[in-house]
Amino acid sequence: MTKQEKVDFALKTLDELYPTIPIPLDHKDPYTLLVAVLLSAQSTDVRVNQITPILFAKADNPYAMVKLSVEEIREIIRPVGLSPMKSKGIHGLSQILIEKYNGEVPRNIELLEELPAVGHKTASVVVSQAFGIPAFPVDTHIHRLMYRWGFSNGKNVVQTERDAKRLFAEEVWNKLHLQIIWYGREYSPARGWDLEKDIITRTIGRKTVLNEYYKTKKSR
Repeated sequence: MTKQEKVDFALKTLDELYPTIPIPLDHKDPYTLLVAVLLSAQSTDVRVNQITPILFAKADNPYAMVKLSVEEIREIIRPVGLSPMKSKGIHGLSQILIEKYNGEVPRNIELLEELPAVGHKTASVVVSQAFGIPAFPVDTHIHRLMYRWGFSNGKNVVQTERDAKRLFAEEVWNKLHLQIIWYGREYSPARGWDLEKDIITRTIGRKTVLNEYYKTKKSR
């Protein structure tokens, strides 16, 4: 199979499995999405979706959020982890949104990255999912699968994002990054991986990855 045939196979399979794709984090507008994505760092979407209704019942916009103290925010979001940094970030970015952007979330990755506790991945998710602007946020699932499928060398997420943007047409980025995340969770996880269920890796996977998988399986 050529690289292009592998890309086409992956796209076709993902479209068949996920013709419509749900956004993993519950939100109602760009601001609540921004907060939810920030909270999801080193946490799970399930955990975040349990906590955000409690937080958003008290403050679902920057004006209400800055009325809460950093300590109050921290107390609510404690279960998602990294609460000292995240509570400061949420309070700080809410203040900046009010002062610089009339309480609106900017539609620009570079401006979003200037906000406290907002990195490139968070900014990419927000422009992609809130505004429909093409972006390719790379999380651990995408990083893992791009390597397993031989689409990137897996050195770092910056390289993985660059490779993904080069391989896939811009018009599919927003849907595709979500499809890969869901596929990674359901069929190609880091732990408890069963290659029999993982049709994409089984069909187009990097030879060293497949060999390693079979070798490990034999030694058990």
